[in-house]
Amino acid sequence: MASAKLTGSVFAPEPPLLYESFQSILDEHPSYAAVVVNAPIGFADQPSQGYRQCDTEARALLGRRAITIRRAPTRKTLVNLGDVSDDHLDAVTAMRVPMMIEVATEMSPYRQRQVYEGHPELSFYFLNREAPLRFSKRRAEGRDERRDVLVERINGIEKIIDATIAPMAHLLDAAALLFSARRVFLHAARRLPSDAEWDSEGLRMEIVY
Repeated sequence: MASAKLTGSVFAPEPPLLYESFQSILDEHPSYAAVVVNAPIGFADQPSQGYRQCDTEARALLGRRAITIRRAPTRKTLVNLGDVSDDHLDAVTAMRVPMMIEVATEMSPYRQRQVYEGHPELSFYFLNREAPLRFSKRRAEGRDERRDVLVERINGIEKIIDATIAPMAHLLDAAALLFSARRVFLHAARRLPSDAEWDSEGLRMEIVY
């Protein structure tokens, strides 16, 4: 978890923390004003509905990095406790389903005043002056590219990205999402789509950046 204190125009990143669960983040006191998570919020009910509109619009923005926006599981998969057989998810998404279930379990419409869905590649897209990044974070060139963008745009971000409590790729993603959380708090974040869809549980299906 990457966080920062915002006092006036001063944005001061804090050392990252590890939490045991998503619930423990929500239970933090004082509570976080805005939380941006790299997990779907709001789900289609059936696989036949395909990509959510927010995912489709994000893919269109990201160009060569569109591959990082994967189809979210359906609510049926969540109800079936991670049985992805009907969704035909890619291996990366299937591996992340337990985390998605953990987030979805805690979400309700009123929580969306505090918790928002983001995606690191969209955050980097904005940080990189609305241009997709060139390389994958799995490559050294990609990690260097992300570090350079973050250091240029966020004073003091080294406190997060130079920490040793998690792999560098995760810390880079967390730092980018923190920037989006700041934009949410300042009511400056962009939303995909501009007119959100709603799922059958009353949750907005949107991505902020």
